[in-house]
Amino acid sequence: MSSLTTSSEGENSAPRFVVGSRDDETEFLGSNMKTDETDFFEDDEEEESPPERQIVVGICAMTKKSKSKPMTQILERLCKFEYITVVIMGEDVILNEPVENWPSCDCLISFHSKGFPLDKAVAYAKLCKPFLINDLDMQYYIQDRREVYRILQEEGIDLPRYAVLNRDPDRPEECNLVEGEDHVEVNGAVFPKPFVEKPVSAEDHNVYIYYPTSAGGGSQRLFRKIGSRSSVYSPESSVRKTGSYIYEEFMPTDGTDVKVYTVGPDYAHAEARKSPALDGKVERDSEGKEIRYPVMLTAMEKLVARKVCVAFKQTVCGFDLLRANGHSFVCDVNGFSFVKNSMKYYDDCAKILGNIIMRELAPQFHIPWSIPTEAEDIPIVPTTSGTMMELRCVIAVIRHGDRTPKQKMKMEVKHPRFFELFEKYDGYKTGKLKLKKPEQLQEVLDIARQLVVELGTHTDCEIEERKSKLEQLKSVLEMYGHFSGINRKVQLTYLPHGHPKAASEDEEARRESSPSLLLVLKWGGELTPAGRVQAEELGRAFRCMYPGGQGDYAGFPGCGLLRLHSTYRHDLKIYASDEGRVQMTAAAFAKGLLALEGELTPILVQMVKSANMNGLLDSDSDSLSSCQHRVKARLHEIMQKDAEFCEEDYEKLAPTGSASLLNSMTFIQNPVEVCNQVFTLIENLTSQIRKRLEDPKSADLQLYHSETLELMLQRWSKLERDFRMKNGRYDISKIPDIYDCIKYDVQHNCALKLEGTTELFKLSKALADVIIPQEYGINKEEKLEIAIGFCLPLIKKIQLDLQRTHEDESVNKLHPLYSRGVLSPGRHVRTRLYFTSESHVHSLLSIFRYGGLLDENKDQQWKRAMDYLSAISELNYMTQIVIMLYEDNNKDPSSEERFHVELHFSPGVKGCEEDRNIPTGFGFRPASAEKEDKKADQGSLEDLS
Repeated sequence: MSSLTTSSEGENSAPRFVVGSRDDETEFLGSNMKTDETDFFEDDEEEESPPERQIVVGICAMTKKSKSKPMTQILERLCKFEYITVVIMGEDVILNEPVENWPSCDCLISFHSKGFPLDKAVAYAKLCKPFLINDLDMQYYIQDRREVYRILQEEGIDLPRYAVLNRDPDRPEECNLVEGEDHVEVNGAVFPKPFVEKPVSAEDHNVYIYYPTSAGGGSQRLFRKIGSRSSVYSPESSVRKTGSYIYEEFMPTDGTDVKVYTVGPDYAHAEARKSPALDGKVERDSEGKEIRYPVMLTAMEKLVARKVCVAFKQTVCGFDLLRANGHSFVCDVNGFSFVKNSMKYYDDCAKILGNIIMRELAPQFHIPWSIPTEAEDIPIVPTTSGTMMELRCVIAVIRHGDRTPKQKMKMEVKHPRFFELFEKYDGYKTGKLKLKKPEQLQEVLDIARQLVVELGTHTDCEIEERKSKLEQLKSVLEMYGHFSGINRKVQLTYLPHGHPKAASEDEEARRESSPSLLLVLKWGGELTPAGRVQAEELGRAFRCMYPGGQGDYAGFPGCGLLRLHSTYRHDLKIYASDEGRVQMTAAAFAKGLLALEGELTPILVQMVKSANMNGLLDSDSDSLSSCQHRVKARLHEIMQKDAEFCEEDYEKLAPTGSASLLNSMTFIQNPVEVCNQVFTLIENLTSQIRKRLEDPKSADLQLYHSETLELMLQRWSKLERDFRMKNGRYDISKIPDIYDCIKYDVQHNCALKLEGTTELFKLSKALADVIIPQEYGINKEEKLEIAIGFCLPLIKKIQLDLQRTHEDESVNKLHPLYSRGVLSPGRHVRTRLYFTSESHVHSLLSIFRYGGLLDENKDQQWKRAMDYLSAISELNYMTQIVIMLYEDNNKDPSSEERFHVELHFSPGVKGCEEDRNIPTGFGFRPASAEKEDKKADQGSLEDLS
């Protein structure tokens, strides 16, 4: 390509044609350009003189724009039109000369940018009446976001729901702002968080996004790119109090923005880039340019591009699209802008602009010219060859990461204020109410504080017990000094006849008792910093599951998945249940998977869909099915036996013959004896903690995740009270909680050097390894019945995911022209990640194990996989079940060999002490298998840890 000559080359530079009054400021580019690396106008005499009458195209813009690389590339190509000559007006001329002295032209390409005198350009256009490529009057509107939105709305183009807050003393009716903790009301329109706040001036790029408290609150502040940053997270949750803004609902995209560039109404080039709202880190390539990827526009989007181009009268026009929920919304119109770094676009743009100019002006200049017709370049893409199979779908169900111990307290309440609260939030509709929002928890705390004061004067023993529960309710709600919706919740259940007392009480008396509410307070169970790290690490390792991701999993950026995601052939959706720890695990995993940076809140809001729909990933753990009740009763009965397990007990408790279960029962021998030992160890532990509390040195001791010794003591004292009941028997349902607490302390609070913790861990683990898996059913039939109760919606959704892998129009597709060398560019890999809790993972495994997928008597590989599962004692944090679907395009679509499905499994993070009995899996698709029998295991249920 020829390079444009500039006047700074000094006196020896080639002579040039000059138009206008200042030769050092105005460039005139002739059509007789050379195509080598020399200046165009060298050896001037030897070249043919240009035709008698040229069409002069004037470029009137600030130097930064008129001399930019895209402009230079396009003008060089435009000059190849025989009858077109380009004049670049110098910035000094534009700023300092009256318009009468500006060079005259037949066609004007002029556009506003910072410092540009738009008024003078309008006056010049009135004076010379050139053919305008981009209308100048409309450029005033483009500078005001209110006008842009008004025009889009008038044209019937979809845009986010919005309201304008005008802080204008002359228009007080447009300045009504009411701010709540999790919403804002603008002139009567309510916008729940997350919402977007944009300054009305399009030149002001300080756009803020505000997040809900349930996702961690705060805001993301977007700005014009500075180095490698385009936004930053801020803890500030309140909106700006000065200036006029547009408020609009936040559109949950997949973390990408689509930029569209029109050249006339019939051409649009679209690119996607990482959304600045995601983590604010700008992705740059080896040359330091922001990474963007060409994408295909749908038919509807092409129509939108046409409408925008025509409505704003801008031939060359850039605008932003948000793709959300299967729709495309326009959120910004930027006016004149070019694509950067795309040779194809430079060719197309110059060709189209040249044709537009010639079509308009050739007739009046008597230039013989007709629009050339040429066959569209047909993208030829290599097809799949050989027996290589194409990965089409990855589905993973993953348990959340390490968390603080879950804690729960139940109390029956009858005070009218609790009933008022229940009614206020529509509790009577379903008889149940969940309170998680900060203002709701504040109301519960206010009631608790009032009742503690009222009860302060009484000394009655029953009231004392109620008072201690109210005190606990009050102290838990006062923890941390502020409410974050993620870590505490209160559930209220309506009991029409009060709480059922002891069984001996006659039915009549119960029926006559007055209604009450069962208040259940849950706290703890937050994702720990260790849990975040686990999720992020697993996300990073998970990239290895994709083509090109083998080898060093942290290898960056040559990872197949990142390439796949960045070229928008990766259709990714992440779902999480509505529990905070699960949502945060999903966000941390996404951060590792897609190599994002920064806070989890913006990632959570954009990437993670809350799947609290028809029980897809949530379970109402407080309402057990009749089968679960029967199973729990049988478990209690067997585990209350003060004798060694006999043959009959083994048959009763482990009819499936699970190896890990049999190992634990052999270790336990006498369940009541082990419970006695556990209880003694807990008593010993609480007395050690009390002693520490009396020691002044330990007063300010900080435990893991900002827990105090008092809170640790509360945790263990409650278990000590609840584990051994008044009749001297043990409440077996508390064993998982005991194991939970000791596992947490052994892992995170070992610096306290408390005695007996290792022994307590070992004994409670053995008990938990029997009780936890068996709570999901003792025999196969029960396991399946309970599993279906938890997992039916999820199983149906997984089936749909696998069936729908064939084409999906609304997904970002890679433009075929840019995807040569890819197996099949129109296709994408569909990834669906489901983050959930232990109950769903246990249930899904039960369905795979006992649902009759394969017969282990006839299939050696399946038998080995089942033996492996049988030996696993615990489905720890980050347990994964992964389904991978492959397709061989060379096989007949109806053939059995067309598709290939793999199941992969890992029991999650490694425990506190390695269990000698656990077999190691073969790892994910072993690279080389020396032995034949190992080869058979590729693609079985393998260990991915």
